Amino acid sequence: QLQLVESGGGLVQPGGSLRLSCTASGFTLDYYAIGWFRQAPGKEREGVSCISHRGSTTTYSDSVEGRFAVSRDNAKNTVYLQMNIVEPEDTAVYYCAASGHRLCGEYEYIYWGQGTQVTVSS
Repeated sequence: QLQLVESGGGLVQPGGSLRLSCTASGFTLDYYAIGWFRQAPGKEREGVSCISHRGSTTTYSDSVEGRFAVSRDNAKNTVYLQMNIVEPEDTAVYYCAASGHRLCGEYEYIYWGQGTQVTVSS
C-alpha cells in the first residue's frame, strides 16, 4: 500500500520550534518532489513549502519564509519540515504530499498523508 505518514505535530508555545516528518511506505520518495501544505479551521488549504526530488531546490510561502526549513533524507525515505519561531497563525493541520514531478512547480500532487495537527498557543 502506497502511503505517506506525517508525524511530529503537537502543542508548541509561540516562538518555539517543532519538526514534522513525512515518511513514505510502499514507494520510494526520491523520485518525487514533496510539498508541505496546511489547513486551518475555516480556511482553505495553502501550500507551505516544496523540495525537489534531490533536495537541490526548495520553495516557501511568504508566510513562513525565513522561519521554516524543508529538508529530506532519501536514504530514510523521509522529508522534514523544521518550524522555528512559530506563531499562533501557524496553527493548522499539516499535510505532506508527493508531486507527480521531480521538481517543484505547478504540478499535481498524487499521494497525500493524513495530516498532523500543529497548535501554537501559550
